[in-house]
Amino acid sequence: MSTTDKAPAEAPNEDAAARAQLSTAPVDDNPAAPVGIGVIGWARWFWRQLTSMRVALILLFLLSLGSIPGSLIPQTQVDAMKVAEWKKTHEFWVPVAEKLQLFDVYSSVWFSAIYILLFVSLIGCIVPRTWQFVGQLTGRPPGAPRRLDRLPAYTTWRTDKSPDEVLASAKGLLGGRRFRTEPSPGAVAAEKGYLREAGNLAFHIALIVMLVAFACGQLFKSEGGKLVLRGKGFSNTLTQYDDFKSGSLFSADDLAPFSFTLDKFDASYEKAGPQKGTARDFKAYVTYSEGAEGEPKKAEIEVNKPLEIDGSKVYLLGHGYAPVISVTDPSGQVVYRDAVPMLPFDGNLSSSGAVKVPDGYRNKNGDKEQLGFNAMFVPTFAGAGKGTMLSQFPDLNFPVLALSAYHGSLGVDAGLPQNVYQLNTSKMQEFKDPEGQLFKQRLLPGETMTLPDGAGTVKFEGIERWATFSVTHQPASGLALAGAVVAIGGLAASLFVQRRRIWVRAVRGEDGVTVVEMAGLGRSESAKLPEELSALSAALYETAPSPAQAEPAEADTTTGEEGERA
Repeated sequence: MSTTDKAPAEAPNEDAAARAQLSTAPVDDNPAAPVGIGVIGWARWFWRQLTSMRVALILLFLLSLGSIPGSLIPQTQVDAMKVAEWKKTHEFWVPVAEKLQLFDVYSSVWFSAIYILLFVSLIGCIVPRTWQFVGQLTGRPPGAPRRLDRLPAYTTWRTDKSPDEVLASAKGLLGGRRFRTEPSPGAVAAEKGYLREAGNLAFHIALIVMLVAFACGQLFKSEGGKLVLRGKGFSNTLTQYDDFKSGSLFSADDLAPFSFTLDKFDASYEKAGPQKGTARDFKAYVTYSEGAEGEPKKAEIEVNKPLEIDGSKVYLLGHGYAPVISVTDPSGQVVYRDAVPMLPFDGNLSSSGAVKVPDGYRNKNGDKEQLGFNAMFVPTFAGAGKGTMLSQFPDLNFPVLALSAYHGSLGVDAGLPQNVYQLNTSKMQEFKDPEGQLFKQRLLPGETMTLPDGAGTVKFEGIERWATFSVTHQPASGLALAGAVVAIGGLAASLFVQRRRIWVRAVRGEDGVTVVEMAGLGRSESAKLPEELSALSAALYETAPSPAQAEPAEADTTTGEEGERA
C-alpha cells in the first residue's frame, strides 16, 4: 500500500460541501457588512448580537458575578435583622448599597435584566440550531470531494478487486462500525458522532431548564422557622411560624396541610478528649399527620435528614433548654407557669432569655403589675466561686438558673413586636436586695426564689428541651436537578465525542487495477481521526489487498499538513 502526500494548503471550493454542517454553530455575520438603515436594521443587528453564543457566555458570566454581592451582603428577604446590623457597622456604604439594590440582589432591576437577557439569548441561539440539527439528522452524508488527498487524514492503495466489490465491503465495514453510510457512483460516504451536537444542544437546553427552575423556585418558594417544645405541636399555617419568608408569587394556599408533635429529643456529646463537648448525634422524634384527617405516623428527624411531607421538607436546625418556671403572687396564687425557651450563645449551650409575666399578677397593695426576669441558664455549672457562669458541658450535668427581677410595665400593651429572649426594662423598676442592689439569685431545679417585700415567689420546677425546625418548600427543585444532570451529560458528550466523516472511493485505473482512496474529516483536529482511519483502512485492506501477495502490509495514513504517517 502506498501513501500520498497532502496537496498544497489552498483548499478549492469543491470540498466546501464536505466540510459544511459538521456543527450547528451559526456562521458569524461579516462585521463590515451593513446592518441596514433605520430602526429595523439596528433591531436586526441587536438581535443577531444578543442571540450569539458569545453574548450568552458574557451574560452567564455577569449573572455569576452579580450573585457575589448577594452572598457577601445580607439580604432583606433572608434575614432583615442581619441587614440592620450590617447597616450599623457599614454606615458609609449604606447609601451606595441601597441605590444599587444590594440588599435585594436577586429581585433587583439589574439582576433581573441580566437574567431575562440571558434567557432570551439562549432561546434565540438554541432554537435555530435545533432545527438545523434536525435537518442534519434527516439528511444524508455529503458526497466525496474530488480531491480526497486534500483532507487531513488520507490513505490509498491498489487492489485486484473490482470497484463494486471494494465499495460493498466498505459499506458493510462502516455500517458495522455504526457509521451512517450513503453510497454514490464510485464512492461511499459515511458519518458518525451526531451525539456531539446532540450533547451540545442538550447542554444549552438544560441551562434554560435550570434558569426556569431557579425562577420558579425564587417566585414560589417559602421558608419558615418554628421553635417547638417537647410535647408541643406545630401546624403548617402562617400564624404558627416564628419567622416566615416567601417568594413574590407565593400564596398562603400553597402551604401543604400537615402537622407534627415533638415527642422527644435526644442529643449526645463527646465526654472526654480534645473533642469534649462536641455533638455526636441530634435526633428529634415526631408524630406527624398529612391533611386535616391524616393518620398519625412516627418519624425521626436528624441534621441533614429532613422529613418530607407533600413537597415540603422539615429540617432540624438546633436545640436548647427551656426551664419550667412558676410565679406566685403575694397571696400565694400561681399566676404564671410555663417552660421558657433559652437562647444558646456558645457551644456548651450557655443560654440567656427572659421570663415575662404580663397578666394576672397583683402586688401586695392589690395593684396590677407586670413582672419580668432576665434569665441565664447553664446546663453544667462550674460551681460557686469558680469565677464564671458559663456552662462547662452541653449536657444536663449540673443545671443552674440565674434570675434578676423587675416589676412595672413590660411594654407589651403598646402592640409593638418584642424579642421574646430580651427584657425591655425601660418602664420597669428593679427589685432591690438588702444592700440596695438589683435582686438576683441562682436556683437549682426545685428551688424557690422569694421576691423582696413579700412580692411573691419564683420556683425553678424543672427543665424541658426544645428544637427549632425549618419548613421549606422549594418548587421545581427536581426540575433543576434534572437540568443539572442533563447539562453534565450533554457537556461530556460535546467534549468527548468527535463528529467525523469518512469517504471511500474505488475507481478502475488505466492499467485495470482498482485504486482505493480513504479519507477522513473531523470537526476539529484530533489524533483519534487518523487512528480510526488507519484501523478502518487496515480492515478494508484485508478484504481488498494489494496485488503483491508476498507479505500483506497494514494500511498507511497521511495526516496533517506535514503528511505524517498515522
